[in-house]
Amino acid sequence: MIEAEEFVEAARKSGIKRYTGVPCSFLTPFINYVINDDTLEYVSSANEGDALATAAGAAIGGERSIVMMQNSGLGNAVSPITSLAWVFRIPIIIITTHRGAPGVKDEPQHELMGQITGQLFDTMQVPWETFPDASSAIQPALQRALDYMQKEQRPYGFIMQKGAVNAHKLKKNSIEDVSKRKTKRKHFATNKDNVNRSEALNRIISLTPEAETVVIATTGFTGRELFAIADRPNQLYMVGSMGCASSLGLGLALARPDLHIVIMDGDGAALMRMGNFATIGSYAGSNLTHILMDNEAHDSTGAQATVTGNVRFAEIAAACGYGASYDGNDIQMLDELFSLKGVNGPRFAHLKIKTGTMDNLPRPNITPADVLRRLMQHIGSNF
Repeated sequence: MIEAEEFVEAARKSGIKRYTGVPCSFLTPFINYVINDDTLEYVSSANEGDALATAAGAAIGGERSIVMMQNSGLGNAVSPITSLAWVFRIPIIIITTHRGAPGVKDEPQHELMGQITGQLFDTMQVPWETFPDASSAIQPALQRALDYMQKEQRPYGFIMQKGAVNAHKLKKNSIEDVSKRKTKRKHFATNKDNVNRSEALNRIISLTPEAETVVIATTGFTGRELFAIADRPNQLYMVGSMGCASSLGLGLALARPDLHIVIMDGDGAALMRMGNFATIGSYAGSNLTHILMDNEAHDSTGAQATVTGNVRFAEIAAACGYGASYDGNDIQMLDELFSLKGVNGPRFAHLKIKTGTMDNLPRPNITPADVLRRLMQHIGSNF
């Protein structure tokens, strides 16, 4: 059994100061130690997939990160592990607990996952080892993880057994109270038809100078159209991990407060991971702008309807603590949103757009990993 301090301080010496996760009782001492230390950063995510994507965003910004989760939540992280961290080659340490380990009495819901946790890592091509439970094993284990991540630029896993870490008392609440934050709300309506996606993207491009902003486009037609209109070094095109653009953007915004991070989300993607609205509202600063382009359809798969005609996203964003929250079908809202000064917290726009896309829409002819390396070079960061 080790002390939480031993592992966290060893990780700090390796440059790791940022953590994300969803708690598990096995992880309690570890999380408590990080929260108690004002020089470390911990983001409490709504689910494990968002936690992993936020850690990935921080890593892109040049801050090595660890994501922590219970193994029952590992399933929530499969998509961002396989189609974000693996595809884009983003190195992250993943610590998952081993609830339901064979031979250890536990709750019935952990039985199957306890049997297959290691197999899941193997299937996802994430090398792993047992989390160190002796002081002398900590530094060698960390070094193996760091060496692999440096060589392969992909995640490395630790599986934590029950009782691996001694208890550590939580001394404070790390979450800022944003419930009293005043949100600037405004509705922009026009009698004209909704704009198409390309019109909205062109306007966003005009508002996001390369030197000062990073633009993250959600998977599907959004990223592909953005690439077709203007392939710029400050842009990242998500190719999977649907719904994780906002959590990735949060991690990057926290790691790089000197940059304006602009997230271009879709309605289906936003529905998939709505919990991240609350995480952004609680943690993000004014350097994050979240734009939801909503055509009430899963456009790239045949325009099947989403339920967003019944969802008031701007009210949700305001209730979650965003500093400004606009909605409507008038593209002028983007100009005003970007020109706002003195906003306390992140900004949000819910823009209604048409379905459909440009003819002969291309796919990016540059690999996801190369897109990411180009972006990181552009913003001066590295793993």
